[in-house]
Amino acid sequence: INSPGSIFFVQERVGRNGRKFNMYKLRTMYLDAEERKKELMEQNEVDGPMFKMTEDPRVTKVGRFLRKTSIDELPQLINILKGDMAFIGPRPLLVEYLPLYSEEQHHRHDVTPGMSGWAQVNGRNNISWTKKFELDVYYVDHIGPMMDIKVFFTTIKKVLFRDDINQEGGEWATMDPFNGHN
Repeated sequence: INSPGSIFFVQERVGRNGRKFNMYKLRTMYLDAEERKKELMEQNEVDGPMFKMTEDPRVTKVGRFLRKTSIDELPQLINILKGDMAFIGPRPLLVEYLPLYSEEQHHRHDVTPGMSGWAQVNGRNNISWTKKFELDVYYVDHIGPMMDIKVFFTTIKKVLFRDDINQEGGEWATMDPFNGHN
C-alpha cells in the first residue's frame, strides 16, 4: 500500500533433503531496503547490525502490522500446496547457512520444513541459534501426530499473544544471522 512493487517477497530456502525452493511471504520492507541500510550505515545512523534495530526504517508501516500479526507468513500456504513445506516442521532457513551446519544440524533437513515448528513455539527469536537447532533436531527425532498437534495449538497461542516474536532489545529486533557458532 505504501511501497510500490510486488506484494510478495520470494527468497530461496532449503527444504527436505537439502532441496532448494522459493519461499513466499508478503513483502514487509521497501523495495530499496538494502540501499536504505547502506545509506543509514554510511550516515552512522545505525550502530551495529540492522537486525538489532528497533523501528527498522526498511520496514513499511503496513509491514510492521503484517509482521506483528504474522500475516506476512500466509503466502507460505502456496509452498504447502506445492509440497515444499508442511504446516509443522523446522522453519526453512537461508541457503547461505548450509555450509555452516554441523553434521547433527543437517538432520533438520530429514523432514519437510514447516510454517511453524518446535523451535518457534519454544522461544522463536528469543533463543540462540544453537538452541534452535537442538529443538529442530529434537522435533525430527520425535516427529509424530501428537508432536504436531502440540506445536499447532502452541503456535496459535503464540501468535495470539505475540510471544517470542522479537529478540530482547525492542519491538522490531530480530535474530542475528547464523554464523555457525551462535
